[in-house]
Amino acid sequence: MALLERPSGADKAKNFAKRASDSRHNIFGRHGSAAQGRLFEPSIQGLRGLAALSVLLVHLYDMPLTAGFLPPVPSWFDAIIGTFGRGVEVFFMISGYLIPASLVRHQLVSKFFIDRCLRILPVFVILHLALFAIGPLVGYKFFKGIDALDYVTIFLANLFFLPDILNLPIGQQNAWTLTYEWVFYLWFAAAFYFATRSRLVTALLVLAGVVTVLYFPIAAYFLVGFALRAVELRIAARGLSGLLLSVGCLALMYMLLEYVHPFLGLLPGLILFSTVLNPASTFAQLLSKATPQFVGKISYSLYLVHPFALYPLQVIGARLVSHGYSPWVVWPMFVVFGLLASVIASTITYELIEVRLRNAIAALLGTHDRKTSVEMQGAVASPLLRDEVRDHAKIRSSGPPA
Repeated sequence: MALLERPSGADKAKNFAKRASDSRHNIFGRHGSAAQGRLFEPSIQGLRGLAALSVLLVHLYDMPLTAGFLPPVPSWFDAIIGTFGRGVEVFFMISGYLIPASLVRHQLVSKFFIDRCLRILPVFVILHLALFAIGPLVGYKFFKGIDALDYVTIFLANLFFLPDILNLPIGQQNAWTLTYEWVFYLWFAAAFYFATRSRLVTALLVLAGVVTVLYFPIAAYFLVGFALRAVELRIAARGLSGLLLSVGCLALMYMLLEYVHPFLGLLPGLILFSTVLNPASTFAQLLSKATPQFVGKISYSLYLVHPFALYPLQVIGARLVSHGYSPWVVWPMFVVFGLLASVIASTITYELIEVRLRNAIAALLGTHDRKTSVEMQGAVASPLLRDEVRDHAKIRSSGPPA
């Protein structure tokens, strides 16, 4: 059977019967069946890439600002660039949409978390070890004058995604969002497990989720994706007007998140995501083109790696300005070389760690399976969880790396 072959009529009938059976036993059955009934959605891959690029762009602005070589810019430009960091909420929407299907597909909570660890930890842990090995040598941020006890405490807190909770320095600049991701995984996995076992525990979990959203409003963006998994709302925003609707909702969501309140950005976020999920939408078609697909493929590595790629350039930029070079010369050079360095480093990280090392670890653990393209779509979420169809076809043909 071809990789993207559609099921026959008989297969569809069997799948329908299985979905009906599943939904009788688990309230999340519809999410699992929906994921297994869809092929890979390239617009989600492209949206993931756009979110990662958005975060990169704001750091191409913020890092020169903190280093002292950002030239004077208009206030409106500063206000616009300041919203680009809200790409993290786009990641949350994607997770909310895809993680439920991934959990149902795995059936067992233990298998689900093994899969999450294989996708998240290899890149994160390698960068974590590199940071805590090299950071003290170069005097990076909080490593200046740090004692052994603080070093161990911060090392362990960051390794287990706890620095925000314990009010300790964050090692990897963007890794704070992984705390939100892991809490969502734990919460949804618990809700999935107890949904058919204990109404009381399920009710308490729902209450805990509501309280969490009230105290941490950006967590509500997981619910946007979850809602669109449950409800078939797909806006076909075609043509120029449709493109303006999608881009306008993205910009409005960013602005409301950054300058007003996260809850007010939920509606434009919902509309944006519903247009992305409709293949007929112009924005979805643009996100499905080759360049957004490539950036989406490497988006997790791009998200975590780019601060490491930019830091040496930040140091060089600060020294050039201190030696009399104009910020108007140094900053554009920083942007150009920073983009190139980030993309190259992320591509290498993706290939060596996300693909080769991850598959090697999975093979050692005995969890390296041959997934279909439909199954893979249920496993993709945030910038963290992906198995892009074309890459998977390549991995399948070549086998796990030695």
